Amino acid sequence: MRWGLGLAVPLILALGWELAVGSGLAQGRLIPPPSRIAATLWQLAASGDLWMHVEATLIRVGLGFAFGAGAGILAGTLTATLPWLRWLIDPTLQALRAVPSLAWVPLFILWFGILETPKVALIAVGVFFPVYVGVSAAIASVDRKLVEVGRIFRLSKTALARRILLPAVLPATLTALRTGLGLGFLFVVAAELMGASEGLGYLLVDGQQFGKPDQILAAIICFAIVGKLADTLLVTLTNPLVRWQDTARETL
Repeated sequence: MRWGLGLAVPLILALGWELAVGSGLAQGRLIPPPSRIAATLWQLAASGDLWMHVEATLIRVGLGFAFGAGAGILAGTLTATLPWLRWLIDPTLQALRAVPSLAWVPLFILWFGILETPKVALIAVGVFFPVYVGVSAAIASVDRKLVEVGRIFRLSKTALARRILLPAVLPATLTALRTGLGLGFLFVVAAELMGASEGLGYLLVDGQQFGKPDQILAAIICFAIVGKLADTLLVTLTNPLVRWQDTARETL
Protein backbone atom coordinates (compact mmCIF):
# COMPACT_ATOMS: atom_id res chain seq x y z
CA MET A 1 0.00 0.00 0.00
CA ARG A 2 2.72 2.50 0.98
CA TRP A 3 4.89 1.57 -2.03
CA GLY A 4 1.87 2.02 -4.29
CA LEU A 5 1.16 5.49 -2.94
CA GLY A 6 4.83 6.42 -3.23
CA LEU A 7 4.91 5.41 -6.89
CA ALA A 8 1.65 7.18 -7.76
CA VAL A 9 3.10 10.66 -8.35
CA PRO A 10 6.01 9.68 -10.66
CA LEU A 11 3.80 7.26 -12.60
CA ILE A 12 1.11 9.92 -13.14
CA LEU A 13 3.72 12.46 -14.27
CA ALA A 14 5.36 9.94 -16.60
CA LEU A 15 2.03 8.91 -18.12
CA GLY A 16 0.97 12.54 -18.57
CA TRP A 17 4.21 13.46 -20.35
CA GLU A 18 4.02 10.36 -22.56
CA LEU A 19 0.49 11.30 -23.61
CA ALA A 20 1.49 14.93 -24.19
CA VAL A 21 4.35 13.94 -26.51
CA GLY A 22 2.31 11.22 -28.24
CA SER A 23 -0.57 13.61 -28.98
CA GLY A 24 1.73 16.31 -30.34
CA LEU A 25 1.18 18.78 -27.50
CA ALA A 26 4.91 18.65 -26.74
CA GLN A 27 7.93 17.85 -28.89
CA GLY A 28 9.86 15.78 -26.40
CA ARG A 29 13.20 16.85 -27.86
CA LEU A 30 14.81 18.20 -24.69
CA ILE A 31 12.70 16.11 -22.30
CA PRO A 32 12.15 12.75 -24.01
CA PRO A 33 9.01 10.74 -23.23
CA PRO A 34 9.30 7.89 -20.72
CA SER A 35 9.19 5.31 -23.51
CA ARG A 36 12.46 6.64 -24.99
CA ILE A 37 14.08 6.80 -21.56
CA ALA A 38 12.98 3.23 -20.83
CA ALA A 39 14.41 2.10 -24.19
CA THR A 40 17.74 3.76 -23.34
CA LEU A 41 17.79 2.08 -19.94
CA TRP A 42 17.03 -1.27 -21.56
CA GLN A 43 19.86 -0.85 -24.06
CA LEU A 44 22.31 0.08 -21.30
CA ALA A 45 21.17 -2.85 -19.18
CA ALA A 46 21.27 -5.35 -22.05
CA SER A 47 24.82 -4.33 -22.98
CA GLY A 48 25.95 -4.57 -19.35
CA ASP A 49 27.06 -0.94 -19.27
CA LEU A 50 24.35 0.09 -16.81
CA TRP A 51 25.42 -2.43 -14.17
CA MET A 52 29.06 -1.44 -14.60
CA HIS A 53 28.22 2.23 -14.03
CA VAL A 54 25.92 1.50 -11.07
CA GLU A 55 28.53 -0.73 -9.45
CA ALA A 56 31.27 1.87 -9.84
CA THR A 57 29.10 4.58 -8.30
CA LEU A 58 27.96 2.36 -5.41
CA ILE A 59 31.53 1.35 -4.55
CA ARG A 60 32.64 4.99 -4.47
CA VAL A 61 29.67 6.10 -2.38
CA GLY A 62 30.04 3.13 -0.04
CA LEU A 63 33.72 3.79 0.64
CA GLY A 64 33.22 7.53 0.94
CA PHE A 65 30.27 7.04 3.28
CA ALA A 66 32.21 4.64 5.51
CA PHE A 67 35.21 6.97 5.86
CA GLY A 68 33.20 10.20 6.11
CA ALA A 69 30.60 8.86 8.56
CA GLY A 70 33.26 7.29 10.77
CA ALA A 71 35.27 10.49 10.91
CA GLY A 72 32.13 12.57 11.46
CA ILE A 73 30.93 10.45 14.38
CA LEU A 74 34.38 10.53 15.99
CA ALA A 75 34.90 14.28 15.51
CA GLY A 76 31.34 15.12 16.59
CA THR A 77 31.66 13.02 19.74
CA LEU A 78 35.00 14.53 20.71
CA THR A 79 34.05 18.16 20.12
CA ALA A 80 30.73 17.74 21.95
CA THR A 81 32.30 16.16 25.02
CA LEU A 82 35.57 18.13 25.20
CA PRO A 83 34.90 21.90 25.37
CA TRP A 84 38.51 22.89 24.74
CA LEU A 85 38.58 20.78 21.55
CA ARG A 86 35.29 22.29 20.40
CA TRP A 87 36.67 25.80 20.88
CA LEU A 88 39.83 24.79 19.03
CA ILE A 89 38.58 23.06 15.88
CA ASP A 90 34.82 23.64 15.54
CA PRO A 91 35.16 27.15 14.00
CA THR A 92 37.53 25.77 11.36
CA LEU A 93 35.25 22.84 10.53
CA GLN A 94 32.22 25.11 10.31
CA ALA A 95 34.10 27.38 7.91
CA LEU A 96 35.18 24.43 5.75
CA ARG A 97 31.58 23.19 5.69
CA ALA A 98 30.68 26.24 3.60
CA VAL A 99 33.21 25.40 0.86
CA PRO A 100 31.39 24.19 -2.32
CA SER A 101 32.06 20.62 -3.36
CA LEU A 102 33.57 21.55 -6.72
CA ALA A 103 36.14 23.76 -4.97
CA TRP A 104 37.82 20.62 -3.60
CA VAL A 105 38.16 18.98 -7.02
CA PRO A 106 41.36 20.70 -8.30
CA LEU A 107 43.03 20.36 -4.90
CA PHE A 108 42.28 16.64 -4.61
CA ILE A 109 43.45 16.05 -8.19
CA LEU A 110 46.71 17.84 -7.33
CA TRP A 111 47.14 15.78 -4.16
CA PHE A 112 45.91 12.33 -5.22
CA GLY A 113 45.89 12.27 -9.02
CA ILE A 114 42.83 11.24 -11.05
CA LEU A 115 42.29 7.64 -9.94
CA GLU A 116 39.87 6.44 -7.24
CA THR A 117 41.46 8.08 -4.19
CA PRO A 118 40.35 11.69 -4.92
CA LYS A 119 36.84 10.53 -5.78
CA VAL A 120 36.41 8.64 -2.51
CA ALA A 121 38.01 11.53 -0.59
CA LEU A 122 35.58 14.05 -2.09
CA ILE A 123 32.57 11.88 -1.21
CA ALA A 124 33.94 11.40 2.31
CA VAL A 125 34.16 15.18 2.71
CA GLY A 126 30.53 15.52 1.64
CA VAL A 127 29.42 12.87 4.14
CA PHE A 128 31.60 14.10 7.00
CA PHE A 129 30.03 17.50 7.64
CA PRO A 130 26.33 16.59 8.10
CA VAL A 131 27.30 13.63 10.28
CA TYR A 132 29.67 15.78 12.34
CA VAL A 133 27.10 18.53 12.85
CA GLY A 134 24.31 16.05 13.61
CA VAL A 135 26.30 14.05 16.17
CA SER A 136 27.78 17.06 17.96
CA ALA A 137 24.38 18.79 18.12
CA ALA A 138 22.69 15.61 19.37
CA ILE A 139 25.18 15.17 22.20
CA ALA A 140 25.07 18.86 23.12
CA SER A 141 21.25 18.78 23.31
CA VAL A 142 20.98 15.85 25.75
CA ASP A 143 18.71 16.88 28.63
CA ARG A 144 20.85 17.73 31.63
CA LYS A 145 18.24 16.24 33.96
CA LEU A 146 18.78 12.81 32.40
CA VAL A 147 22.48 13.00 33.17
CA GLU A 148 21.76 14.13 36.73
CA VAL A 149 19.42 11.17 37.24
CA GLY A 150 22.19 8.84 36.12
CA ARG A 151 24.60 10.40 38.58
CA ILE A 152 22.03 10.11 41.37
CA PHE A 153 21.92 6.37 40.68
CA ARG A 154 25.73 6.38 40.82
CA LEU A 155 26.20 5.12 37.27
CA SER A 156 29.78 4.88 36.11
CA LYS A 157 30.84 6.93 33.10
CA THR A 158 30.62 3.85 30.90
CA ALA A 159 27.15 2.96 32.17
CA LEU A 160 26.04 6.59 31.87
CA ALA A 161 27.14 6.68 28.23
CA ARG A 162 25.56 3.31 27.41
CA ARG A 163 22.25 3.68 29.26
CA ILE A 164 21.53 7.41 28.94
CA LEU A 165 23.70 9.25 26.43
CA LEU A 166 23.65 6.66 23.64
CA PRO A 167 19.83 6.23 23.56
CA ALA A 168 19.42 10.01 23.74
CA VAL A 169 21.66 10.77 20.77
CA LEU A 170 20.99 7.70 18.61
CA PRO A 171 17.85 8.94 16.75
CA ALA A 172 19.49 12.22 15.71
CA THR A 173 22.68 10.37 14.78
CA LEU A 174 20.80 8.01 12.47
CA THR A 175 19.09 11.00 10.84
CA ALA A 176 22.52 12.59 10.32
CA LEU A 177 23.74 9.36 8.70
CA ARG A 178 20.80 9.41 6.28
CA THR A 179 21.57 13.03 5.41
CA GLY A 180 25.24 12.15 4.92
CA LEU A 181 24.35 9.24 2.65
CA GLY A 182 22.19 11.55 0.52
CA LEU A 183 25.04 14.03 0.21
CA GLY A 184 27.33 11.14 -0.70
CA PHE A 185 25.26 10.58 -3.83
CA LEU A 186 25.30 14.33 -4.45
CA PHE A 187 29.09 14.53 -4.19
CA VAL A 188 29.69 11.43 -6.33
CA VAL A 189 28.61 13.41 -9.40
CA ALA A 190 31.31 15.98 -8.72
CA ALA A 191 33.73 13.16 -7.93
CA GLU A 192 33.07 11.44 -11.25
CA LEU A 193 34.01 14.62 -13.08
CA MET A 194 37.61 13.85 -12.11
CA GLY A 195 38.64 11.73 -15.07
CA ALA A 196 36.13 8.95 -14.50
CA SER A 197 35.41 6.52 -17.32
CA GLU A 198 32.57 4.74 -15.53
CA GLY A 199 29.83 5.61 -13.07
CA LEU A 200 26.41 7.24 -13.26
CA GLY A 201 28.04 10.67 -13.09
CA TYR A 202 30.07 9.74 -16.16
CA LEU A 203 26.81 8.82 -17.94
CA LEU A 204 25.47 12.29 -17.15
CA VAL A 205 28.55 14.04 -18.55
CA ASP A 206 28.68 11.76 -21.60
CA GLY A 207 25.02 12.48 -22.35
CA GLN A 208 25.58 16.21 -22.02
CA GLN A 209 28.64 16.22 -24.29
CA PHE A 210 26.96 14.22 -27.06
CA GLY A 211 23.52 15.81 -26.76
CA LYS A 212 21.64 12.74 -25.50
CA PRO A 213 18.92 13.93 -23.12
CA ASP A 214 17.45 10.42 -22.90
CA GLN A 215 20.75 9.16 -21.44
CA ILE A 216 20.94 12.10 -19.04
CA LEU A 217 17.43 11.42 -17.73
CA ALA A 218 18.13 7.68 -17.59
CA ALA A 219 21.16 8.38 -15.37
CA ILE A 220 19.09 10.73 -13.18
CA ILE A 221 16.43 8.05 -12.75
CA CYS A 222 19.11 5.51 -11.85
CA PHE A 223 20.49 7.92 -9.27
CA ALA A 224 17.02 8.32 -7.78
CA ILE A 225 16.38 4.57 -7.65
CA VAL A 226 19.80 3.59 -6.33
CA GLY A 227 19.80 6.41 -3.79
CA LYS A 228 16.35 5.47 -2.52
CA LEU A 229 17.31 1.80 -2.24
CA ALA A 230 20.49 2.72 -0.33
CA ASP A 231 18.51 4.94 2.04
CA THR A 232 15.93 2.18 2.57
CA LEU A 233 18.69 -0.31 3.33
CA LEU A 234 20.25 2.07 5.87
CA VAL A 235 16.88 2.64 7.56
CA THR A 236 16.15 -1.10 7.63
CA LEU A 237 19.52 -1.90 9.18
CA THR A 238 19.29 0.83 11.82
CA ASN A 239 15.59 0.60 12.76
CA PRO A 240 16.23 -2.14 15.37
CA LEU A 241 18.49 0.32 17.22
CA VAL A 242 15.59 2.73 17.85
CA ARG A 243 12.74 0.25 18.14
CA TRP A 244 12.36 1.26 21.79
CA GLN A 245 11.07 4.69 20.76
CA ASP A 246 7.38 5.35 21.44
CA THR A 247 6.67 8.00 18.81
CA ALA A 248 3.43 9.49 17.52
CA ARG A 249 4.42 9.33 13.84
CA GLU A 250 1.80 6.76 12.85
CA THR A 251 -1.01 8.47 14.77
CA LEU A 252 -0.60 12.09 13.67
